[in-house]
Amino acid sequence: MQVETKPKVINRLNRIEGQVRGIVRMVEDDRYCVDVLTQLQAVRAALNRVESEVLKDHLDHCVMGAMTGDDMADRKAKASELIELLGRATR
Repeated sequence: MQVETKPKVINRLNRIEGQVRGIVRMVEDDRYCVDVLTQLQAVRAALNRVESEVLKDHLDHCVMGAMTGDDMADRKAKASELIELLGRATR
Protein backbone atom coordinates (compact mmCIF):
# COMPACT_ATOMS: atom_id res chain seq x y z
CA MET A 1 0.00 0.00 0.00
CA GLN A 2 1.30 3.44 -0.87
CA VAL A 3 2.51 5.61 2.00
CA GLU A 4 -0.12 8.32 1.52
CA THR A 5 -3.01 5.84 1.26
CA LYS A 6 -2.31 3.85 4.41
CA PRO A 7 -3.17 6.51 7.04
CA LYS A 8 -6.38 7.42 5.20
CA VAL A 9 -7.47 3.79 5.11
CA ILE A 10 -6.58 3.24 8.78
CA ASN A 11 -8.48 6.39 9.77
CA ARG A 12 -11.58 5.29 7.86
CA LEU A 13 -11.43 1.78 9.32
CA ASN A 14 -11.12 3.19 12.84
CA ARG A 15 -14.21 5.31 12.21
CA ILE A 16 -16.08 2.27 10.92
CA GLU A 17 -15.03 0.34 14.01
CA GLY A 18 -16.58 3.10 16.13
CA GLN A 19 -19.76 2.95 14.07
CA VAL A 20 -20.01 -0.81 14.59
CA ARG A 21 -19.54 -0.40 18.35
CA GLY A 22 -22.34 2.16 18.23
CA ILE A 23 -24.59 -0.34 16.47
CA VAL A 24 -23.84 -2.93 19.15
CA ARG A 25 -24.97 -0.41 21.80
CA MET A 26 -28.10 0.32 19.77
CA VAL A 27 -28.98 -3.38 19.69
CA GLU A 28 -28.22 -3.74 23.40
CA ASP A 29 -30.47 -0.75 24.12
CA ASP A 30 -33.29 -2.22 22.01
CA ARG A 31 -33.28 0.71 19.60
CA TYR A 32 -35.80 0.84 16.79
CA CYS A 33 -34.95 -1.67 14.04
CA VAL A 34 -35.08 0.91 11.25
CA ASP A 35 -32.50 3.02 13.09
CA VAL A 36 -30.21 -0.01 13.44
CA LEU A 37 -30.69 -0.88 9.77
CA THR A 38 -29.88 2.69 8.75
CA GLN A 39 -26.62 2.52 10.66
CA LEU A 40 -25.80 -0.87 9.14
CA GLN A 41 -26.29 0.61 5.67
CA ALA A 42 -23.97 3.48 6.61
CA VAL A 43 -21.27 1.01 7.71
CA ARG A 44 -21.65 -0.99 4.51
CA ALA A 45 -21.30 2.19 2.43
CA ALA A 46 -18.22 3.22 4.42
CA LEU A 47 -16.65 -0.21 3.90
CA ASN A 48 -17.36 0.05 0.18
CA ARG A 49 -15.53 3.39 0.08
CA VAL A 50 -12.53 1.86 1.89
CA GLU A 51 -12.58 -1.10 -0.49
CA SER A 52 -12.58 1.27 -3.46
CA GLU A 53 -9.66 3.23 -2.03
CA VAL A 54 -7.60 0.06 -1.44
CA LEU A 55 -8.45 -1.26 -4.91
CA LYS A 56 -7.49 2.06 -6.51
CA ASP A 57 -4.21 2.02 -4.61
CA HIS A 58 -3.56 -1.56 -5.68
CA LEU A 59 -4.23 -0.71 -9.33
CA ASP A 60 -2.15 2.48 -9.24
CA HIS A 61 0.78 0.95 -7.42
CA CYS A 62 1.00 -2.84 -7.59
CA VAL A 63 -0.73 -3.61 -10.86
CA MET A 64 0.65 -0.63 -12.75
CA GLY A 65 4.14 -1.49 -11.52
CA ALA A 66 3.78 -5.05 -12.76
CA MET A 67 2.34 -4.01 -16.11
CA THR A 68 5.13 -1.54 -16.81
CA GLY A 69 7.85 -3.90 -15.54
CA ASP A 70 9.78 -6.52 -17.43
CA ASP A 71 8.62 -9.56 -15.43
CA MET A 72 6.02 -11.38 -17.55
CA ALA A 73 5.20 -13.83 -14.73
CA ASP A 74 4.43 -10.90 -12.41
CA ARG A 75 2.18 -9.35 -15.07
CA LYS A 76 0.24 -12.59 -15.45
CA ALA A 77 0.00 -13.04 -11.68
CA LYS A 78 -1.41 -9.53 -11.18
CA ALA A 79 -3.91 -10.01 -14.01
CA SER A 80 -5.03 -13.34 -12.53
CA GLU A 81 -5.41 -11.75 -9.09
CA LEU A 82 -7.63 -9.03 -10.51
CA ILE A 83 -9.79 -11.49 -12.42
CA GLU A 84 -10.25 -13.60 -9.29
CA LEU A 85 -10.94 -10.54 -7.13
CA LEU A 86 -13.54 -9.17 -9.51
CA GLY A 87 -15.13 -12.60 -9.81
CA ARG A 88 -15.55 -12.77 -6.04
CA ALA A 89 -17.00 -9.26 -5.97
CA THR A 90 -19.82 -10.23 -8.32
CA ARG A 91 -20.97 -13.20 -6.23
